Amino acid sequence: MHKKQKLIIFSMMIGIFLCMLDTTVMNIALPAIQSDLNVNLGNLSWALNIYTITFAVFTIPFGRIADIVGRNKMYVFGLILFALGSLLSGSANRAEFLITGRGIQSLGAAIIFPASMTIGISTADVKHRTGILAALGVTQGFASAFGPTIGGVVTQYLGWRYVFLINLPLILIVLILCIVLLPLKNEHRFKAKIDLWGMLFSMGTLFSLTLALVKGNDWGWSSHTIVELFIAAVISLIGFIVAEHFTKDPMVPLTLFKSRQFTGASLVTVLTEIFLVAVLVIMPTFFTNILNKSELIAAFMITPTSLMIFIFSPIGGLLNDKIGPRLLVSVGFLQIIIGYIVLSVINPANYGQTIISLVLIGGGFGIIAGPLVVLGASNFTGKLLSASQSVLGVFRQVGTLLAVAIFVSALTANLATARSQSITQANTQIETTQLSTKAKTDVAANVKKAISDNGKTTDSNSAQGITPKKTSQLIQSNYQQAIAKIPNAKMMPKKQKAMIHTKIAKFVKKTVAKQNLQISAIAKVIKSNTKQNMTNAFMKLYKTALPFAVIAALASFLFERKRNYLK
Repeated sequence: MHKKQKLIIFSMMIGIFLCMLDTTVMNIALPAIQSDLNVNLGNLSWALNIYTITFAVFTIPFGRIADIVGRNKMYVFGLILFALGSLLSGSANRAEFLITGRGIQSLGAAIIFPASMTIGISTADVKHRTGILAALGVTQGFASAFGPTIGGVVTQYLGWRYVFLINLPLILIVLILCIVLLPLKNEHRFKAKIDLWGMLFSMGTLFSLTLALVKGNDWGWSSHTIVELFIAAVISLIGFIVAEHFTKDPMVPLTLFKSRQFTGASLVTVLTEIFLVAVLVIMPTFFTNILNKSELIAAFMITPTSLMIFIFSPIGGLLNDKIGPRLLVSVGFLQIIIGYIVLSVINPANYGQTIISLVLIGGGFGIIAGPLVVLGASNFTGKLLSASQSVLGVFRQVGTLLAVAIFVSALTANLATARSQSITQANTQIETTQLSTKAKTDVAANVKKAISDNGKTTDSNSAQGITPKKTSQLIQSNYQQAIAKIPNAKMMPKKQKAMIHTKIAKFVKKTVAKQNLQISAIAKVIKSNTKQNMTNAFMKLYKTALPFAVIAALASFLFERKRNYLK
C-alpha cells in the first residue's frame, strides 16, 4: 500500500470516526448542558434525537447523490456541513441553537459516512481490500463504543462545549488532505438519475420508524401517534420495495439482497448492535442510579467492552479468510451469549464479576464486527458498493434505536414493578415495629416518596427517624398538655414548671431514642430490599434477552462455510 493510499484511507477513517462518535459522545454531557442552558431534559433530548433520525433518514439518498455529483466533492461538502454544525452546537447559548447545530451536523454525517466508506474501499480492487475494510470497520466500532468515555472526559476537564468543538481541528486536517489527495474537478461520476420515488419512500420509512422508536417510550407505545407512525413506516416500506423493483435505476438495487453475504451482514449488523447497545446504555444507568457512581466513573466502568471491540475487530477481520465467516460469526455470538449468561447470574454490585461479562460481550461483538464490514461489501463495485454501504449504515442506526427502544421500555416497566414491590415490602416491615401509629404513618409516607421519586432509600430522606426539631415540638406539645391538666397552672412557680418540663423532655427524648433505633434498624432492611429489587429490575433485562440472543445466533448460518467462501 503506497503512501497516498494510506493517507486517503486515514482521511476516511477520521470522517467515519467523527460521524459515529457524535452518535454517543453527547449523552454523558446532557446534565452539564441542561444546567448551563437552563433547559428541561425533554426539550434537550431533541439534540440527541435529531442527530439519530436525520442521520438514518438521509444516508441512503445522499449516498446516491454522491454517485451522481461525485463522491469526493460530496465528502468535502459533508465535512464542511459537519464543521458548521459542530461550531454552532459548541457555541450555542440556547437549546434551539444547539438542536439546529446538531441537525446540520447530522446532515453532514449522512453525507460523510457512505462517501467515506465507498471512497476508502475503492482505493483497492476487490481482491486486496480486506485490510482496508477491516480498518474502516474497527473505526466504526471504536468510535461508537468509546463515545461515552470520550464525552465524559472532555466534559469533565474542558467543558461540554468542547464535546463539539474538538471536531473542528480534525475536520480541518481531513479537508487539507482531501484537497491535496483527492481529484475534485475531474473525478469519476456515475451516469444515473435521481430515484425520486425511491428516495421519498425510503425517507418516509426511516423517518416514521426512527421517530416511533425514539419517542415510543415517552408518548406511549399504544398511543395513536406511535401506532400511526409504525403504520406509515410499513406502508412507505412497501412503496419503497415496489418503486425499487420497477424503476430502471434504483437507489437501492434489490439485487443487493441476492448476495448471501450482504443479506447476512445486514441482519447481523442489526442484531449485534441491539445486544451491544443494551449493555452500553443500560449498565451505565445501573452504575449511576444503583451504585451511586458519577457519570464519568460509569463511563469508565464500561470501557472494558470498548477495549475488547478495539482489540478483537482487527483479529476477526484477519481470521475471516482463515476459518470462514460462518464459524467466526458463530464464535462471536457464542461469546455474547456467555456474556449475557454471566450477567444473569452474577452480583452486579461486584464489579470484578461484572467486568467478565463486559469483556465477553465486547470481545464477541468485536469478532463479528471485523469481518462484517468485509462481508457487507461482498464483491460489489460502483453503484452497488455505494448502495451497500449506505444500507449497512442505516441498519446500524436502526439496530441502535431498536436496542434503546426495547431495553429502555422494558427497564421502565421493570423499575415500576420494583418500586411497587419495594413499597409493599417496606409497609410490611414498618407494621412489624412497635412504633406509634403516627410514627408508622410518617415513616411509610417518607419511604413511599423516596422510592417513588428515585428508587432509592437513603438515611437522609426515606425511613428517617424523628428529627431534633420534631422532638422539640413533641416536648412542647406534651408539656402544654400536662400543664393544661393542672388546676391553677398559671399560679404555679416557674421552678415547678421547669421541673415538669425537664421530666417530660426526658421522657420524650427516651421514647424518641427508642423509636429512632427501631426506625434505623428497619431503614437498613428497607434500603437493602429496595436496592436488591432495583438491581433485579436491571438484571432481569439480560435474563429475558438471553433466549433471544441464542435465536439471533442462528443468523450465522446465513453465511457460507469456509470451503464455499474461499472458492
